[in-house]
Amino acid sequence: MTELLSIRIARKGFAAQVVLANLNLDIGRGQVVSLVGASGCGKSTLLRIVAGLEQEYRGEVRLAGRPVCGVSREIGFIFQEPRLLPWLTVAQNVAFDIGRRSGVDPRAAELIERVGLAGFAQALPKSLSGGMAQRTAIARGLFSKPQLLLLDEPFSAVDAFTRMKLQDLLLDIARENDTTLLLVTHDIDEAIYLSDRVVILSNHPGTIAADIAIDMGKKRDRRSPELSVYRKTVLDALEAIHAI
Repeated sequence: MTELLSIRIARKGFAAQVVLANLNLDIGRGQVVSLVGASGCGKSTLLRIVAGLEQEYRGEVRLAGRPVCGVSREIGFIFQEPRLLPWLTVAQNVAFDIGRRSGVDPRAAELIERVGLAGFAQALPKSLSGGMAQRTAIARGLFSKPQLLLLDEPFSAVDAFTRMKLQDLLLDIARENDTTLLLVTHDIDEAIYLSDRVVILSNHPGTIAADIAIDMGKKRDRRSPELSVYRKTVLDALEAIHAI
């Protein structure tokens, strides 16, 4: 598998507190990798570094062999909340990246239909349910066809059934576009179901404690007994570092 993302963080701190240290992670093109660990272990900070939003650290991040030196269209970001602009329509939010032409872009229309929002292209965010707003955010994250899509607990604010639908939707679209996903989640079952690898971060400072391959193929079945086996493996790794 061709490597897409290379992360080398010698140290990242805030004042005297070291948040991340000696963290080395490589991710192949098309892989789905989840970051799991106790609150405060640096998962979201790591995403911000990879996104180019946080640049004060010792180390280097490379995407397709090139250093990440700031925000790039090659890296998309989906946050915990949709963060839609309330004065723009669904179509305009999805295609915000291209500015004034955003409301009539054919790719925006295609993604809106793909995420199950056909008929809502001209709707404003205030008229959307939580699940619909998050579908819009997913479409926006994929609009620029990023090589890498970062997700910070993107489904935590929706109900369980909507969460499952959005998980499957995200996997389907990412695979169709060969998009690499790096996901932060506190939900162990979500991490196992979505991922090719579950990476567990220790705390104080955050570094990689375990890198668990989820060898279940690309097409997942929530009823598979293998999920329970991997769940025990992840729980054991978390207990070993006293995260739970």
